[in-house]
Amino acid sequence: MKPLASRQVSLTGRLLLWALAALLLVWVGFVAVGYRTGVREAGELTDGHLASTAALLLNLDLPAFMATSREVGRTAFPVLKSHDYQPSLSVLVWDAEGRLMARSGEAPLPSFAPQGGFADLRLGTPVAAWRSFSQWDASHSRQVMVLVKAAERDALAADVARQLAAPGLWLLPVVALALGAAIWRGLRPLQALSRDVAGLEVDKAGRLQARHPYREFNSVVGSINRLVGQQQAALERERQLASEIAHELRTPLSSIALQAASLRGALPPQAHEQALQQISAEALRAGHVISQLLALARASRADLRQQMAALNLPELARQVVADYAQAAWEGEHPLSVQGDEDLRVMAHPLLLELALRNLIDNALQHTARGTAVCVQWGSDAGQAWLQVCDDGAGRSHAGPHSPGPSTERLGLGHKIVGRVMDMHGGNFAKVAASLSLPARFTRCYRLTLGPHSLVRPVSGKR
Repeated sequence: MKPLASRQVSLTGRLLLWALAALLLVWVGFVAVGYRTGVREAGELTDGHLASTAALLLNLDLPAFMATSREVGRTAFPVLKSHDYQPSLSVLVWDAEGRLMARSGEAPLPSFAPQGGFADLRLGTPVAAWRSFSQWDASHSRQVMVLVKAAERDALAADVARQLAAPGLWLLPVVALALGAAIWRGLRPLQALSRDVAGLEVDKAGRLQARHPYREFNSVVGSINRLVGQQQAALERERQLASEIAHELRTPLSSIALQAASLRGALPPQAHEQALQQISAEALRAGHVISQLLALARASRADLRQQMAALNLPELARQVVADYAQAAWEGEHPLSVQGDEDLRVMAHPLLLELALRNLIDNALQHTARGTAVCVQWGSDAGQAWLQVCDDGAGRSHAGPHSPGPSTERLGLGHKIVGRVMDMHGGNFAKVAASLSLPARFTRCYRLTLGPHSLVRPVSGKR
């Protein structure tokens, strides 16, 4: 299969093809109009010759025409064709009773017709078309009929059309070359822009320069620069995330390696048991980081074009909190819910649940035993919100291996939550504990959905 670049059509060639097609169409129309004009002009010219010849003969008192064998033919001019304003006219003269008085030319003898004027006749064997004009003199005693072959008139029309079309035949290649050069020259700024775009390195802080003085390029340059900026910002976020992940994994893995090395030596039973517990704790911690990475990848692969669903926010929150009942009991964490009874929002069900689970998981894992955790929800200024609060600030941790509330350990989970909120057009932030009810909570992390996220207003309070 050929590469895509080799199968693509050049814009220059396409423009030239369309321009030549339009030119050819105009030229064909020009030839058609010229041919029709030639036919009309040839007809008018020959009719004028017939009428003027008939009037000339009627106004002359001529004797009878000489015999056909003694007639003098037309003078042959090398530069003139048989039809070039020198048609082979035939003349017939009739008296008032329809008797033929004189005859000249090669036209077959037609029937006498007392009416005058132009007529189209078919005479001879084989039959041929003739154009005739008849006119009586002033005393109505003599009629002159002048005839000419219709083929000569048609040949004159065709020659006029050919002479009109001939300049176009040699003009077409000239115009094609001129159009090609003009289009190529006119598209040079676009080709320069294409080279600039091809030379962009997204991983560097480069931007397209608006050095092309054409306003049609302004939107293109601006859009490309915005895309480059967004890509560079995404790359920077990914680098920061990679650094955070490396930091998150380095500590437990180093600890596991250190404790495993200590197990090779002779340790007292208590120290041996502590080393095993430390390895288990750090392995769980590393597994938690990996599960968060999988959740982050899941959030990143979410199809944002899918239709959001109307969710019952209280029902979702209660269902998620119920799943953590066992973990809260084991950690001695009072776990509760609080919020409006009837609150429906437009959101991605799986992603919103993922964000809420992450916050609850962080609250249960990174606070001391006995810390109360509450999931609250509500609405404000047309935006629904969901938050997880705890009263763990200032509490001491229960054991030597209990995880502390280090913000470094929360960084990866918060990255996941923040990305989910970006997908909803909202935001994620730590808010003042005074916004929680009751006021005994000391720390709150709030998910605020995007504007107009409410499906219907709040109908009641708990």
